[in-house]
Formats: sequence, structure tokens, C-alpha cells
Amino acid sequence: MNSHEPPAAFLRDLRPGDWLTLLAGGLCIILLGNQVWNGGLADTAVIRSGGKIFSTVPLSRDQHIGVPGPLGTSIITIEKGKARISSDPSPRQYCVRQGWLERSGEIAICLPNEVSVELTGGQKKYDSLNY
Repeated sequence: MNSHEPPAAFLRDLRPGDWLTLLAGGLCIILLGNQVWNGGLADTAVIRSGGKIFSTVPLSRDQHIGVPGPLGTSIITIEKGKARISSDPSPRQYCVRQGWLERSGEIAICLPNEVSVELTGGQKKYDSLNY
């Protein structure tokens, strides 16, 4: 390409096979993005402590739930159809930093305190137990 040609000049050099490859790549990106990111909205939070179900609560009611664990109490906050672990006595705070969960299949786990919250209902976007 000559440095004096307009930027769109390369479009004239594309052959039908090039256009087909670009179109196929674009469609693959759209389909994969749609497949990966479109889990259904959740309607229930399953809260576990020590590997056992502590409580199953609807996401339709705003509330704060204290969940006991070996290190102390973790606080699960439910607001506006979303849930999060807002407070936890674990040292690194990974589960607190994970933020709000709103799609079915999303989960936040505080391993040192053995507390987790998983959203269910609707359609899971992935199975958190399989890779």
C-alpha cells in the first residue's frame, strides 16, 4: 500500500474469500459472546456454611444475613435482585472483592471461613463445578 493512498484503499484489495473469512470470524465472535455471557437472571440465593445449606432465600427481598463460620460471621447482602458477601473475617477478602452476583450459576466462596453464596433459578450460564 502506498503511503499516499487513503486508508480505505486496502478494502479494494480484499478478495471474496477475505470477506468470507472476516464475516465468519465476526459471526463466531458474536455467537461465542452470546453463549458465554447470557446466563439467566437468578431468583434465589443458596447460602452454605461448612459445606451444608444454611439458608435458601429469594432475591426479591432486600436483607442482610449473618452466616457463622470457623473464623467468625460472614455477612451476605441481598439488594435489588443481587447478592454479595459484604463482610467476612477471612484475611484476604477475595469473596468480598468479588462484588455483586446477579446471574444464575454465579458463586462467591470464602474458603477460610467455609461460607458461600450461589445464585440459582432461571438458566445457569455455566456449571461452576466442571471446567
